[in-house]
Amino acid sequence: MKVTREKLENCQVSLNIEAEARELEKALDEAYHRLVSKVSIPGFRKGKTPRAILEQHLGKSTLLEEALERLIPQLYKQAIESEKIEPIAQPQIEVTQNEPLVFKAIVPLKPTVKLGDYHSIKLKAEPVEIGEGEIGAAIEQLRQQQAVLLPVDRPVQLGDFVTLSIEATIEGKPFLNHKDLLYQVDSNSTFPLPEFAQKLEGVKKNEERIFSLKVPADYSIKEFCGQECLFKTTISEIKEKQLPQLDDEFAQSCNYANLTQLREGITADLRAKAEQRSHLELRQKAIDAVVKVSEVDYPPILEDREIDSLLEDMARRFGYREVEDYLKRVSKTEEELREELRPVAKKRVINSLTLDKVAEEEKVEITSPEVDNKVEEILGDAKDKEKMRRFLALPQVRESIEQSLRSQKTMERLVQIISGNEKEETGSRLSGEA
Repeated sequence: MKVTREKLENCQVSLNIEAEARELEKALDEAYHRLVSKVSIPGFRKGKTPRAILEQHLGKSTLLEEALERLIPQLYKQAIESEKIEPIAQPQIEVTQNEPLVFKAIVPLKPTVKLGDYHSIKLKAEPVEIGEGEIGAAIEQLRQQQAVLLPVDRPVQLGDFVTLSIEATIEGKPFLNHKDLLYQVDSNSTFPLPEFAQKLEGVKKNEERIFSLKVPADYSIKEFCGQECLFKTTISEIKEKQLPQLDDEFAQSCNYANLTQLREGITADLRAKAEQRSHLELRQKAIDAVVKVSEVDYPPILEDREIDSLLEDMARRFGYREVEDYLKRVSKTEEELREELRPVAKKRVINSLTLDKVAEEEKVEITSPEVDNKVEEILGDAKDKEKMRRFLALPQVRESIEQSLRSQKTMERLVQIISGNEKEETGSRLSGEA
């Protein structure tokens, strides 16, 4: 076997491997012995057909294919061992010549990350301010949640809830047919068509109203786009939303002693959520800043794997077990969707590799008790705790939990560094150790 090596970009190496004539002949002979015992040829006992006759019967290409199926992996393994190469995944193989056998293997290698001076990066979290408008909106949302619908004896107004019957046709063809549909007369509603709600304003109970609306050009059913739709509507009941009074009684219904404590509680909750958002934004800015000053190189297969994961996640989110079924729903080819996801996958790969390198530099470690604590936290919400415990005990699952915890801890360490709390944190650790 002869091997020539060529370094490629993106952490890959190309191996040109040429088999010696005796290696190929040996592989062909072994392939012959495997096939001859499986094939029955008239005039010969099974397993006794001469090789020349077998080749004539099956075709020489079949024998060669059977031989290469085992020979190529063997030669590839010998090649990476002799060249002292450590692949991180299976290679791309291309046979360039059959006799003598010559093939090329594109081998993906371990990524390389050269961190920039991330200790010099300084960023701060955005200051959190909670305005009266936010507090008022949160209180209003609570009032909306406790609102009741009361029947009224008047014509329909925007904001009402009505019990509605609809018959709709387009050029005589049925479009909609609903009986006793509970419908909110909301000016922002686009159901069943834009401006439908406005047409109900002023309608009295049990009054029939007939009107037409044009179907929008972007309507989901293409054959109806741009056509006039004739509606016949009857409202059998009209209700308006009644909000609770903003007083201590309302505060008590929300588990607060009075209105003052309600406002204080809502303000504290809004502040906590805003601070959490600010912290998450700072984390993202931190990793973006480190990536910007660093050099990350990796083989394309890592991007492809990330795209595979993104595709599977998208399919599951929409309730599909197979990616193929999801692709039918979105009416896209896998190639189209993969290219759309590539920028996201690229960013995720680079961020992950950079964060791993920071963890290595900062000597971030996760202990077994930390993994145990996370396992117990996950078990807290599980229905079948014993089944979940067995799953979480699997080595690969514990390794995944450990990696997730390591990434989180590394990110927090990075935030400490870029926000200027590095010395404080280091001092506190030294003080604790003393």
